[in-house]
Amino acid sequence: MLFSDSRKRKIVCTSTAETVGRVSGFVVDPALRRVVAVTVKKSQDGDTLAWPQISGFGPDAVTIAAPDDIGSADEAVAALLGKRHAVLRKQVLSSDGDRLGEVTDVDFDPETGAIEAVLVDGAPVDGARLIGVGSFAVVVKAAPDTP
Repeated sequence: MLFSDSRKRKIVCTSTAETVGRVSGFVVDPALRRVVAVTVKKSQDGDTLAWPQISGFGPDAVTIAAPDDIGSADEAVAALLGKRHAVLRKQVLSSDGDRLGEVTDVDFDPETGAIEAVLVDGAPVDGARLIGVGSFAVVVKAAPDTP
């Protein structure tokens, strides 16, 4: 599932069947190579939804058990929030220092949050190559030489 397809997706509480917010962004932990939370708009309960609180991430909605699953970011997630740690629209550099392009999207597993690929100028780079995200660039392991 792509970040671009998932933004603005409704967040629905399964206990009340009410929409309690909308996905506004993604918090990626590059060390884990996964989405650890989503940022939320239009919620009365907070602005962050930790990945473990998500019951389902489907094509039409994200489901949670209770509205108070949305809250404030814990310390670990808060450290990854903000423009400095955002992945989209950043330059991509290899560990060898080569500029590969710009992140146009991210493909993730909707069940686990694992980063499957970083799309660099539309071409997939395996998520297993992700090393870090900084204020200027996303860094990925250099591709192995091919004969």
